[in-house]
Amino acid sequence: MSDMSIQTAPVNLMQPAPVAPTAAHGASKAQIAATAQSFEAQFIAQMLQPMFEGISTDPPFGGGSSEQAFRSFLMDAIGQQVSKSGGIGVAQSVQREMMKMQGMT
Repeated sequence: MSDMSIQTAPVNLMQPAPVAPTAAHGASKAQIAATAQSFEAQFIAQMLQPMFEGISTDPPFGGGSSEQAFRSFLMDAIGQQVSKSGGIGVAQSVQREMMKMQGMT
């Protein structure tokens, strides 16, 4: 019988993990902008969800698990559209911080 135990060093979660420097390590400005916009879209979708929690619809045209699934898709779509249309300023802040972290400022 073989010993399958794995020994690991303790991890300090308060410090970033060491990353080996490579030429391809840094993200491009376009990738950072797209990631920041995606983050803002998800943020907006999460902020809109409580707005629809108290709404109930009566059968035969509403209700059920399908409507709940549709609402989550609707919130995602609204978040993406708002973000594409200029957003609420979250993407710019996230993008600025990501660029600082990459040393691009």
